[in-house]
Amino acid sequence: MTFDPEATAAEATADTSALVRLADRTPDITGAEIAESLVPPSQFAHATFESYRPDHDYPSQSEAVSILKTFVKSWEPQRPAGLFSRNRKKAETKPGVYLDGGFGVGKTHLLASLWHEAPGPKYFGTFIEYTALVGALGYAGAVNLLRGSALICIDEFELDDPGDTMMMTRMLGELVASGTRIAATSNTPPNALGEGRFAASDFLREIQALSDRFETVRIDGLDYRRRDTEGRAVTIEREAFDETTAALAARGTAVSSDDFGDLIAHLATVHPSKYIKLLDGVDVIGLTDVHILHDQMAALRLVAFIDRVYDAEIPIIQTGVPLNEVFDEEMLGGGYRKKYLRSVSRMIALTTGELPPHDE
Repeated sequence: MTFDPEATAAEATADTSALVRLADRTPDITGAEIAESLVPPSQFAHATFESYRPDHDYPSQSEAVSILKTFVKSWEPQRPAGLFSRNRKKAETKPGVYLDGGFGVGKTHLLASLWHEAPGPKYFGTFIEYTALVGALGYAGAVNLLRGSALICIDEFELDDPGDTMMMTRMLGELVASGTRIAATSNTPPNALGEGRFAASDFLREIQALSDRFETVRIDGLDYRRRDTEGRAVTIEREAFDETTAALAARGTAVSSDDFGDLIAHLATVHPSKYIKLLDGVDVIGLTDVHILHDQMAALRLVAFIDRVYDAEIPIIQTGVPLNEVFDEEMLGGGYRKKYLRSVSRMIALTTGELPPHDE
């Protein structure tokens, strides 16, 4: 969305009662709503293997496309092989594929491309969304809903919570046993391999009995956007903020306006699976008095919130400390460094209007 800096005086003095506060919302979400939302985010609605742009300096990116195209063929009916057929010794495709790599190398794009190629029924969601589904329907209810699906795609598989990880492990085991195929991308566990990114070995160890059923696909490379995470989010003075939000509201734009501290406190009272419902009907998010965070739990909740804002492609206007500086030095030097840097790059994009056509 483009903001007009030449807002008229009439717009600038519009009734600010049209603004909404996210911190006043107490959203709820049903199991049916979660299930209905288990599709790729809008920026990946048309993702294909052909639209993926591999970096030729990193052959593993092109190799990943080839491996996933082969995985797609696992749904094709197999013709009986004759006694002397060359197909008799063809290796069976494993029922799971795991995409391991840094952010910006195209993991989510490739996962969405695989989802589009697969037959239905099929589901695509983040780890948090699947755990929320279990919370809403119960374990048995979630398994019954997902059972019979051809493919389950899990973006950003988490290792942060051992209980949730093992619950997902058990559920995936039941689904694979019933014929469902699984595809997952990585997220960052604490100090994985000392490089702040998800380690395939950690994932495979966690899923225990499923480990030999997953083919691990390593995707090397740099963030394809080459976006400098030391760039700067756009921040404006409070007077300009009030004028801009009022002008947007006068034009019929649904604008929220929250004190940053109030919103951070409110996020602690809302399950991350419901963050998307906080954004219902919102076109622009306004945040005032942004400040540096020193509490890691608050910071991780902000990361989860920004992920939903980014998926929904909702721009942010703000006052105070630029959002790219919101995580303190201790956080940026810790085990969640990659997760925070990813969020920083997203917040820069959300405040500068430089949202890409597709993401990692």
